[in-house]
Amino acid sequence: MVNPKIDIVLLGTILVCSVVLVYGLDNGLARRPPMGWMSWERYRCITDCKKYPDECISEALFKRMTDLMVSEGYRDAGYEYVNIDDCWMADERDEDGVLQPNKERFPNGIKHLADYIHERGLKFGIYQDIGTKTCAGYPGMVGYFKLDAQTFADWGVDFIKIDGCYADVELMVNDYIKFGEYMNRTGRPILYSCSWPAYQEYDGIIPDYDQLKETCNMWRNWGDIEDSHQSVVEITKYFSDHQSRIVPHHGPGHWNDPDTLILGNYGLSYDQSKSQLAVWTIMGAPFLISNDLAKVTPEIKELLLNKAIIKVNQDPLGIQGRLVKTINKIEIWKRPIMPRVGHELTQAIAFVSRRADGAPYAVQVKLQEDVGLSNSTNIKGYKVYDLFDAKVAPLLLRAGSSFETRINPSGANLFRFVPQFGTDFISF
Repeated sequence: MVNPKIDIVLLGTILVCSVVLVYGLDNGLARRPPMGWMSWERYRCITDCKKYPDECISEALFKRMTDLMVSEGYRDAGYEYVNIDDCWMADERDEDGVLQPNKERFPNGIKHLADYIHERGLKFGIYQDIGTKTCAGYPGMVGYFKLDAQTFADWGVDFIKIDGCYADVELMVNDYIKFGEYMNRTGRPILYSCSWPAYQEYDGIIPDYDQLKETCNMWRNWGDIEDSHQSVVEITKYFSDHQSRIVPHHGPGHWNDPDTLILGNYGLSYDQSKSQLAVWTIMGAPFLISNDLAKVTPEIKELLLNKAIIKVNQDPLGIQGRLVKTINKIEIWKRPIMPRVGHELTQAIAFVSRRADGAPYAVQVKLQEDVGLSNSTNIKGYKVYDLFDAKVAPLLLRAGSSFETRINPSGANLFRFVPQFGTDFISF
């Protein structure tokens, strides 16, 4: 799709660590879930820079977020993309059909902004729509696929999100493929984020995931996230309800995308922020933040920069975790990750509360029956790490035993269970 010299689709299966990983599009991009910052959820389509100078979609906003990505440690933690969403364009193309930014809000042009972002060690992302108009009513791509692909390459774009408003739901797939081919011919590597599954799902159409993997590096499966815990829960429910058909298509180079992380905005408490982060980590979802980085509290910043959690999210196997059981409104999510100990993979496990009690709720689970940990006779136990609190000493559990944790209302706890064998277990 992106690099004409690497236009190979692997449709076979590769067995890694006793887990089947299916590889599709191989353009060398997005081998780990993409990480970065995106404007839409927090800044929407605010375009009045006189009334809202610090919030309007503008060159100044993206430069400011770029600088904060660097100064606040997000770049060094692995967040690498700065992405413009809708509402950056002028109302019309120029006389040659070339897209133009709004000249008042982007006075130096998009190439200038891309260069500014690149000079600070980050990558630049942009937005367009496969239809006649973007969702906010700006010029769409119909009739200009080739021209737009070359324009984005000339500007130095590294990531592109293509939306699906004002397009025929059944015909849009061919247009997504066509645009991907034009991007490929430019010779510039551009991470391709598609949206057609979200539009098809709403119309009751099951997307062709094999075709998605051949075309896109990531794709939105469902609707836009809103700034509320309810929205996070609804999106999470979509992913758990349909996990049997979407999980197999998630992996290096091609990711299911539940939308942005909204930690640091108005709608989530601290515990609800932990809940979203825990589920997105288990799902191996892209970590694209959408907030005002200047106003993130120290507690939320600590969550977003948590090295142990980022390491789990970025696990090289790229396996999407699943909801394995619900006990008294406590969801148990599990994801196999590296390292492998003997023949067994480590497991990341989240306990996610859907309760609204006035106090934390304790749940006790059997490691094999409830959580599905290995019943191999070689495993003597597990070393359990609390990923939200590195100060807590690791806990040693014998295989076949129970584990108890207490979760705050609408919050989550997140752990890493590392298998232990023989004398390795006894020595701790």
